[in-house]
Amino acid sequence: MNMGAGYDAAERIVAEALGWVGTPYRHQGSRKGVGCDCLGLLLGVWRSVYGTVPEEPGPYAADWAEAGGEDRLLEAARRHCREKPAGTAAAGDLLLFRWRASLPAKHAAILIAPDRFVHAYEGSTVVVSPLVPQWRKRIAGVFAFPDISTPDRQG
Repeated sequence: MNMGAGYDAAERIVAEALGWVGTPYRHQGSRKGVGCDCLGLLLGVWRSVYGTVPEEPGPYAADWAEAGGEDRLLEAARRHCREKPAGTAAAGDLLLFRWRASLPAKHAAILIAPDRFVHAYEGSTVVVSPLVPQWRKRIAGVFAFPDISTPDRQG
């Protein structure tokens, strides 16, 4: 990977996400090599690339999305990233998934190639998975991370 001129946020996001592969799954964790869940992976990558996270999620239960009914993950992504049409997803983008159309988005991943993504897999580790049709049909949102110079789009 070229880290000279033109080394952009997407390349840094992909490189950092790949560095988390093998990190054990830990609910609410966000420490590379120690433990994380899918949100913790996202927060840890963001922290590494931008220096700080734009907001802390606070404590959450494993069933938070179903219990609350709010689409908190999707709403937070819209506050801090640029939403894109699903057909324009590129390496370095954030993918959010929902298990059923009637449920809020509950899973986050980082696209590393047109057909592969990195995510924290419950009961296992952070892994690279193929973006097969079973995953594609569950995509609730695609987001580009902010430019390196402007990590927090709110301000």
